[in-house]
Amino acid sequence: MRRISVLCAAAGLAIAALVAASPAEAGYHLIRWQNGGFCQIWDESIPTTPWPSDYHRVSATVPTFLDALMLKDAALKDGHCAW
Repeated sequence: MRRISVLCAAAGLAIAALVAASPAEAGYHLIRWQNGGFCQIWDESIPTTPWPSDYHRVSATVPTFLDALMLKDAALKDGHCAW
């Protein structure tokens, strides 16, 4: 029984170390395209910038996609973004 306890403790420590070493999640924000006013949710973990470059950022960073979706819904309702 002692061996199982030691094995479980070692596995728990290994999982905790793996979780601590993984990078934190990036966030999401809205971008608005200049040519049509269309807003899009942009994932900040993508290492490139949107193409073409005729956009600007219209929101602060939020932690989850659902938060960004709520921002986009509010911007659509307020008329800041086109459908």
